[in-house]
Amino acid sequence: MRIWFAAALIAVLGWFLWLQIGEPAPIEVAVVTVVRGVVEDTVANTRAGSIKACRRSGLSMPQGGRVEALHVTEGDHVVAGQLLLELWNKDSIARTEQARATLDATSHRREQRCVEAKNLSREALRMESLFEQGLASLEIRESVRTRASSAEFSCEASHNDEEVARAVLELNKAQLAETQLRAPFAGVVAEITGEVGEFVTPSPPGIPTPPAIDLIDYSCLYVTAPIDEIDAGKLREGQHARVSLDAFRGEYFDATLERIAPYVQEYEKQARTVEVDVALDQGDIAVRLLVGYSADVDIILEARENVLRLPADALLEGDRVWRIDSDNRLEQQFITVGLRNWNYVEVVEGLDDGDRIVTSLDSMGLSDGVLVTIRDDKS
Repeated sequence: MRIWFAAALIAVLGWFLWLQIGEPAPIEVAVVTVVRGVVEDTVANTRAGSIKACRRSGLSMPQGGRVEALHVTEGDHVVAGQLLLELWNKDSIARTEQARATLDATSHRREQRCVEAKNLSREALRMESLFEQGLASLEIRESVRTRASSAEFSCEASHNDEEVARAVLELNKAQLAETQLRAPFAGVVAEITGEVGEFVTPSPPGIPTPPAIDLIDYSCLYVTAPIDEIDAGKLREGQHARVSLDAFRGEYFDATLERIAPYVQEYEKQARTVEVDVALDQGDIAVRLLVGYSADVDIILEARENVLRLPADALLEGDRVWRIDSDNRLEQQFITVGLRNWNYVEVVEGLDDGDRIVTSLDSMGLSDGVLVTIRDDKS
């Protein structure tokens, strides 16, 4: 009887203490819901890459001289062949105009002499007919023949003189062109070195000097980036890639792996990389992206759509997660994963669509059976 009384007393006291103390307060956690989506197996660069232009030229003058005129300013869009910079060249212009005038005069003389040759040729034929009819003497016929032959040679010589005059004109035009800097392709003027009145000189052999004009073709851009040598064997030209930039956070640009360097860069013994080039799909990016932007590249090796996935930061070591049951209590769950990257992992087994998984793994007191409250439920 006493034993039963003692047991009842202990139960009452325990109930009273439970009422006073109660269950520990729930732990507040951040949660993500397991849903279906795309998971990719990717390779990323080890250091920041850079946006570059397929064509970029540092344009320099082939000869020295004083800058007479700058026809563009930095930031101007130019077309192929457009005049950008001009040295003092009045003497070259004068020689070119003189050569052009000489060619015109020579062409006129050639036309005149060739017309005379044709007339004398017809006269020789007429005189030949008269001679056969006995209406012209032998001396007259031979005289007309001689003059016609001489005129024909003079016409041919005039053709040669015209070719010489044309060659002289082309030579002077070439010399004039050396005082003019023209755009070899359409692009944007990035930088101009020098001002009107300054003297420019071409670079001596082996001594680089700043180009007069830096011209960039924005119609074709690509990203060059280093990939760890461990991942280089997985790469193939033509693989789809995705480019992200600090200047456009949260935005991605489609690209294609275009080149894999045929050698390994050895900047450090323990950090060997392979340089790759990914060509950006053009669209409207040329008006938004700038050459020199830092960029990161994700080269997609494999992609699976409509698979269960969860954020990579929700996965514990050993492929474990904290799952929340219907009573809002924690239970540790082992899962089987498939593809994975820095953002998502594919869930092959162990979870179902709609399961709630803890992402705030640094929360204090996480253990099996603990009651939790959800701070942020998102998918």
